[in-house]
Amino acid sequence: MTDLPVVFLACKVFEGIVDNSNGVSTRFLEYGLHSVPKQLNQVVQENINAIEQPSLVVLGYGLCGNGLDEIQAGIHTLVIPKADDCIAIFMGSRQRYLQQFHENPGTYYLSKGWFEVGSDPLSEHEKYVEKYGLETADWLMEQQYQHYRQLVFVAQRQDDLDEYRPRALEVAAYCERFGMVYDEYLGSDEFIKQISEALISQQNLSPEFIVVPPGGKLQQEMFLEKPTK
Repeated sequence: MTDLPVVFLACKVFEGIVDNSNGVSTRFLEYGLHSVPKQLNQVVQENINAIEQPSLVVLGYGLCGNGLDEIQAGIHTLVIPKADDCIAIFMGSRQRYLQQFHENPGTYYLSKGWFEVGSDPLSEHEKYVEKYGLETADWLMEQQYQHYRQLVFVAQRQDDLDEYRPRALEVAAYCERFGMVYDEYLGSDEFIKQISEALISQQNLSPEFIVVPPGGKLQQEMFLEKPTK
């Protein structure tokens, strides 16, 4: 890759976490777009298209419920973490996420971004009660969460764990009805550092990233490919 202006286009959950020095342009999008993958796709694509000068656009997103599938690079070069969502990024790597997934199947993850937009089981139950009534809401939640065995709050920083723990414990108390046990996971800044490095170095990018050249398209299969050593 030749030297290009660098733009970091990311979910607001990364604001203040990733080093965006060295003249990097940053654009943070609102929490909660991942809740509607089609909307996430549309908003990210619009923001990419709005960048007039050919640039290296580093996306602070994972596949996010397939929300980034079919994203077009256009005149730019896209760099995307090879992760399912921000949970893997906060844990430090996709490998670490997959290891946790295999060691603890049936885990529901919470994060700072989820709390910011009210996307957690307790908030969901409250919305169902308002819309359908208590009995139907309880039944819907039972159908959705009966197979989960663990509720884990993941954060990349201790400050975030401390700040959002009161809400996490409220959610955990509610989820006890499904037999879910609460735990916390303080992740690593390894993946975050790699994103920061991608923002300032356009050479020798980590295999933990997907690179989409100008005119190319981001596709779901790219997230499934194993990193090459």
